[in-house]
Amino acid sequence: MKKTIATLIAGLFATAAFAQTPAPAATTTPAAAKAEAKHEKQAAKAEVKETKAAAKAEVKEAKADAKQTKAEAKAEVKEAKAEHKAEAHKDTTVAAATPAK
Repeated sequence: MKKTIATLIAGLFATAAFAQTPAPAATTTPAAAKAEAKHEKQAAKAEVKETKAAAKAEVKEAKADAKQTKAEAKAEVKEAKAEHKAEAHKDTTVAAATPAK
């Protein structure tokens, strides 16, 4: 009987030891938490700034591409008009040079 009681008491102490939660490995103090939050905030701000700069660069590049495309289109229209004008002038000079029957 004494052995049984001793075993039960030993089991009780063992269970109590396992039931306790261990202390957290890294206890954060309010100052450390503030510093970490500040660091995260700065990192987020830097990321936003970087994203804005990248977007700005993309917009600038798109505008430059649009400007170049517009200039090329204008040049093509000008060239087409010049060709049409030269062809029309050629037709009128050929018609004027040909005697009427």
